[in-house]
Amino acid sequence: MELVVLLATIGFIVIVVLVILYLSVRVVQQYEKMVVFRLGRTNESLVREPGLRFLVPIIDRPVKVDVREQFIEVPSQTTITKDNAPINVDFLIYWRIVDPLRSVVNVANFAGALQGVATTTLRAVIGDLSLDEVLSRREQINEVLRVKLDEQTERWGGKVTTVEIREIIPPRDVQEAMNRQLSAERTRRAVITESEGSRQSAINVAEGQKQSAILQAEGERQAAILRAEGFSEALTRIFGAANAVDEKTMTLQYFDALKAIGASPSTKFIIPAELNHLLEATSRYVERGMGGVSTGGGSPAVSPGVGSSSTTGGGSTPPPR
Repeated sequence: MELVVLLATIGFIVIVVLVILYLSVRVVQQYEKMVVFRLGRTNESLVREPGLRFLVPIIDRPVKVDVREQFIEVPSQTTITKDNAPINVDFLIYWRIVDPLRSVVNVANFAGALQGVATTTLRAVIGDLSLDEVLSRREQINEVLRVKLDEQTERWGGKVTTVEIREIIPPRDVQEAMNRQLSAERTRRAVITESEGSRQSAINVAEGQKQSAILQAEGERQAAILRAEGFSEALTRIFGAANAVDEKTMTLQYFDALKAIGASPSTKFIIPAELNHLLEATSRYVERGMGGVSTGGGSPAVSPGVGSSSTTGGGSTPPPR
């Protein structure tokens, strides 16, 4: 009997110890913090960090707070813009707890309270903007919502990190007008692009013609320069050859000319005025060939022959000088 009582006592003590350990020992995860209420009261010193923590049984009541970043989805809300256009907006809110004590003491349901504040804040923000501004300034609306919600949730120990509007649905007639506007804008861009292409094509053609004309004119100029240079060189060579001709050569040329005149069937001849010079030059050549004959004796002998040939061939006498 005594043994049974002893065993029962030991078992009772073990159960009591296990209950005490269960009530006094807590494991706080890395992503959590624990707020301890001691006899219903708490303060900053009763906030426990992650790890193995001990409590006073029956006296202490722990409340664990998740400090990881979380999000809530605000369902589609119908709001009225500044120009009285009804639109549906839904968005996401990302938040986290930065003060575990206030998140437990100051608010019962942080996520629910945040969602309620978000819907009223959204209506206030959208009501100050026109429909065009709402559709074109989504990033600014996100930032305004984040700032306003962060101000509201600061007293609850929370921090709103990001607000993202997922979808804005305007009225059906507005959507149709937007589609027509988009189509007109695309048509305008296509026309502008086509006209720009035509203009650039015309410019390219004109530039090509201009370059062609410039190259052609340059080629003609170079050809004219080369022809002028060739003509100049030819004249220079002719002039040099003429300077090298002596009196004997010119006399022979005159005789060839007279021979051609004598062979002509013409009845009248025109004797050049240079014939006297030709006779004088011929006389000098004859005198040199005879070796000492005087100029006065040789000239009459030659002159009648030449004059007679000219008179017989042509039937006329040379005009007086």
